Order: sequence, then structure tokens, then C-alpha cells
Amino acid sequence: MSLFKQLLLAICLFLVVAFSGSFMVSLESSRSQYVNQLRSHAQDAATALALSLTPNIDDPAMVELMVSSIFDSGYYSSIKVVDLGSNALLVERHAEPDRGGVPEWFVRMIGLEAAGGDAIVSRGWQQAARVEVISHPMFALAKLWQSALGSLGWLLLCGAVSAVLGALLLRRQLRPLDYMVEQSYAIARREFLSLPELPRTPELRRVVQAMNQMVEKLKALFSEQAERSEKLRTESYQDSLTGLANRRYFEMQLAARVSNLEEARSGYLLLLRVMDLAGLNARMGGQRTDQLLQAVGEQLRRTCASFPQTNDLITRSRGGEFAVLAPGMVHQEAVQLAQALEATLRSLHETGATDVAPVACIGLAPYNPGDAPQALLKLADEALARAESQPEPSWVCLEQGVAAQAADSHHAWHARLDQALEKGQFELFFQPVVDSQAPERILHYKVISRLYDEHGEALAAGRFLPWLERFGWMARLDLLVLEKVLKHLPGHRESLALNLSAPTLADPKALQRVFDLLSHHRALGTRLTFEIGEEQLPEQPVLEQLTRRLHGLGFGLGLQRFGGRFSMIGNLAHLGLAYLKIDGGYIRSIDLEQHKRLFIEAVQRAAHSIDLPLIAERVETEGELRVLREMGVQGIQGQLVGQPAPWR
Repeated sequence: MSLFKQLLLAICLFLVVAFSGSFMVSLESSRSQYVNQLRSHAQDAATALALSLTPNIDDPAMVELMVSSIFDSGYYSSIKVVDLGSNALLVERHAEPDRGGVPEWFVRMIGLEAAGGDAIVSRGWQQAARVEVISHPMFALAKLWQSALGSLGWLLLCGAVSAVLGALLLRRQLRPLDYMVEQSYAIARREFLSLPELPRTPELRRVVQAMNQMVEKLKALFSEQAERSEKLRTESYQDSLTGLANRRYFEMQLAARVSNLEEARSGYLLLLRVMDLAGLNARMGGQRTDQLLQAVGEQLRRTCASFPQTNDLITRSRGGEFAVLAPGMVHQEAVQLAQALEATLRSLHETGATDVAPVACIGLAPYNPGDAPQALLKLADEALARAESQPEPSWVCLEQGVAAQAADSHHAWHARLDQALEKGQFELFFQPVVDSQAPERILHYKVISRLYDEHGEALAAGRFLPWLERFGWMARLDLLVLEKVLKHLPGHRESLALNLSAPTLADPKALQRVFDLLSHHRALGTRLTFEIGEEQLPEQPVLEQLTRRLHGLGFGLGLQRFGGRFSMIGNLAHLGLAYLKIDGGYIRSIDLEQHKRLFIEAVQRAAHSIDLPLIAERVETEGELRVLREMGVQGIQGQLVGQPAPWR
């Protein structure tokens, strides 16, 4: 029973006991008073009747008339006139008055007995007769009954008023306790709430102050861990001069996004080199050369912002060399990027960004999923060397293998994907996500879409997702896959995780369609979690609204491919996320590269401080699994524990 109900019940019991005790004391006092009144009433009637009968004792008719007159005028049980000489009964009147609605149980409970009185009738100096009068207590019982009903009504009225007022007062006084309960639940959801207005009650004030202090301490601890992790990531993976990613981060992402057959997309690698950096450094000095490199990096960032494929994969590898990895980019877009960069760099001096116009060359090389990173770098270096050898350094794009072929034409993919979406030809594949300490325990299954080609071979998502993005059909795919998942879930007990793409989140109609589907399947909420890629996160207000609506329908939200923007974890702390999935680039060869281990340990400490589970993506070796277990990472996903496959 809640404290509110206990206090309210205690108030009601106190009122019942208080009024019951008061009523019993009043009843006993009234009972004694009524007994004395009955006795006095009987004695007065006997005395008055005896005096009236003295001159008429020898007249039987007058005696009977007087007795009847007295009997009919009051509450009497009986009146008798007895001759003293012969002890004979001269006159007697007897009656049983009406109870007047007094119940029998009340009469027995009160126990009010009849009271009597007597007097002597004289004949001269002789005693002639004796008058005996017995008063009936019914009129007293009726009065007591009415008093009891009045007290009971007053008790009920006071009890109802006290209950209402007490409930309002208790609810107001105990409101801080409800907020503290919400604070506890919020901490479990990785939120930090403080009660700004302290209660006036001293005891509750101290409790609320202690709770607020604990919440602020946890919030400060989490912020400290997040800042430390972000600082470590910056030191490990960011170039201090330009603010771009450094070579270590570039090599890590290159290996993760090129060699992975499962999720990698075909694309292009762009290398940019500022010519004669040593000569510039000698002529202009180190400070001006650094300013030049900063300007080049800023222009590179601005130009690449028009090409969403590049995301944050822009790096300064070393000296005057920059690299841009663009998954999903096609040949025409790569040429446009090179031309835009060439024009931008030539205009640096004209806009006043630098004192000298830098001479730069650009090399472009395509890649396909599964290519060796070193072979790709060699091809890009060859393109860069050809660009440098031209009379006027510019850009060169080399083509090789499948990238040089036109098999994946725009028209063919448009017709093929449109038909697949219309007929629902995309199939669901499931990849297990397991507990790192007990791999036999499945945390959930990641849902991955597949499309079969004309030979019956399942195409990886990296083959068709770039085309869906170009055609603006990602929302159609998300809705199709969601419908299939909602049909799949009722027949199975396993939990699933499903990705939501950025185009779906940005399309109000598509997002409303998602919520409409989920509102009809609220019972499945505990077994379906939606995932958003770190690079696809919307603005903070939009993300908070999305989280609230999903939680309102009973569904969870998690982040995948997390790590590149760890500084934003402070904004994510209060969203109540189900988990964070660490980008596989930070996991690959973590048993061999100490900098990755240090960073993931910092992330783990920050996430553990708010009880946020971490899941490592693309775990491929036993060494990686061993290190992740030692660090306390809860879940793992990757080829080591299971490949995506149709449901068996």
C-alpha cells in the first residue's frame, strides 16, 4: 500500500476512533441523565397523583378518572393504586408505548431500564392507599437514537470533508516524493532531472536536496567522462592543425569501409596534394604555411559539404596531403567533386584567404567492396602522380575493373528497384547480436534487407542502397521492411533491431506512416528497437521528439556506427537510448592497436556511468572478442558470431 493511502487511511481511522469515543462518552452521560429523569418523572407523578387522590380516595369513579388522566398525559408503563388495608388493587393502568422507530439492537445495547416511584394516599390521619408509578424509557431511547443518528451523520460529513482535504493536502505534500520517483526512473533512462522548487516540509526538503545533489553528481561524473573520452578521441584521431581527421583515422575508416563485403559501398578515394610544400615553407615560413594548409582544409570541408557521400571522411594524412573517402559516389559525381575542388583552390588567393595561390593536384581512384586498402591507395597515388606530371597540375581519375564498366546503369537500377519496391521483393535477413560474456545468449537480431539478382544471389545492401538514395526511395524501403518486420514478429519471441534512414526521419509523411503502423502494434514494442546511424542523426529537438513518440508507443531507440561524434553524447544522455553500437572501425584490430583500446575504454566508462549498454559492431576475430570482454562491452555483432541469413 502506498504511503499516500496509508496516511489517508490513518486520518480516517483517527476520525472514526475520535468520534466513536466522543459518542460513547456522550451516550453514557446521557444514559445516566435519562435514568435520573425517569426516576424523578415517576416519583413526581406518584406524589402528584397521591395528593390528588387524598380527598377522593373513597370515590372509585374519581380515582379511576384521575389515574387515567395522569396515565394518558405522560410516558408511563403502568400506574397502580393499592389499598393498604386489604392490599387489594383499586385501579391499574398498563400499556406498552410505541418504539418510535428505535431498532431492537439499539435498545439492547443501551440497556435503559424502567424507573418507578410510589406515594401514600391518606384518609385523615390514616394511610389509606399506595400509588405505584413506573415510567417507560422509550421516550429516552428515542431521544438517544436521534442523537446517535445525528452524531453518525456529522461523523460521515466530517470524515468526507477530512478525506477530501487530507487527500489534497497529502498529494501536495507528497508531490516531491513522486518527483523523486521520476528522478530515479529518469536516471535509469540516462536522464538527469532536478527539482528546482524545494518543499517547505523540513524532512522532505532534506531528502529532495540529497536527491538533487546525487543527480548533479551523476551528471557531472558523466560529463567529465564524456569530455575525457572526446579529448582522447581528438588527440588520437584529429589533426591538430586543420581540425580534420588524421591519417590514423583515415586508415581505420579506409579498412572498415572498403574491405567489408557486407556493408561497404562502391565509391571513390580522392587524394589532394599541395605542391612544393617544402619550398613554400622555406619561402613563407612555418606560420604562413600552416595558415595555407588550414585554408586548404577549410575549403576542402566546404566543397565536400555539397557531396553527402563524404560525410566526415575528410582527412589530412600528412604534410600537404589530404584524402577524401566517398562511399556510394559514382564517376560523374567524382569528376564534379574534383572540378569543384580545383576551382575552389585556385580562388583561395583571389578571395584573400591566403597570400599565395597554392598549386595542388588531385588523384581519384574507384573502389568496390572487398578491395584491398593498400591496393586502393596505390591506385590513388598513381592517379596523383599522373596529375603532378601534367604540364599544368590538375586532376586525374583512374578507372579499373568493375568501376570502369557501365553494368550498373542509372536506368537499369531505376527500373529494377522500382519493381522490387512495388512487388515487395526485398527479403529480410537477420544477424545475431549476442552477449559478449555468454555468446549463446541472443540480445537481439539486426534486420538487414537483401535483394536477389537474376541468378538467385542475394545482393548486399551496399550494392543497391546508394541507388535508392539517389532516387529518393529510402523511405519506401524503410516502410516496406517495417511492414515485413511487423508481420514477422508475432510468430517469434526474439527481439529485433531495425534501421531508420535519414530520408525517412526528414520526411514528415513517411515518419507519420511509421508511427501509424507502430500504433497498431503496440504489443510488439518491447521486442522491436529502431536504430539510427550516427551520421544520420537529425537536429536535437527533432531527435528528442522522435524519441518521445517512440517511447510513448512502447518502442526503443538505439544508435549504431557511433564514435566519430562522441562529443554529442552529452546531448544524448537524457534520451533514454536502448544502447550504443560502436563503429566497427574502432573495433577492428583493437587487440593490436592500443589507441583504439584506450578510446573504447573511455567510451565504456562514460556509458557505464549512466548505465548505457555498449555493443561492438563488426567483431571478426577472437582477439577482438577477448579485449572487448575485458573492457566490459556488453554485446557483440559481426562475422565472428553470425552472418546475416534468412530466418530458419
